[in-house]
Amino acid sequence: MQTATSKLTKKYQATIPEPVRRLLHLQAGDAIAFDIDDHDIRLRKARPVDFVFAQSLEGTLTEWASEADEKGYHEL
Repeated sequence: MQTATSKLTKKYQATIPEPVRRLLHLQAGDAIAFDIDDHDIRLRKARPVDFVFAQSLEGTLTEWASEADEKGYHEL
């Protein structure tokens, strides 16, 4: 098993290491998905179905859409 690491910036951004980009065939502008299962997280290239699923949920996630929430969480 190979391990690749990356450091988080102050904005919680990280560079995807070259071996990972190569393995997943990632290009600049591609979207990635994080599959979360308890404490295990798997990174993969996002598929069209991931976007359809996210869009289907957008209308149901209005409980955090207030102006106060936007102000409170704008730096995340």
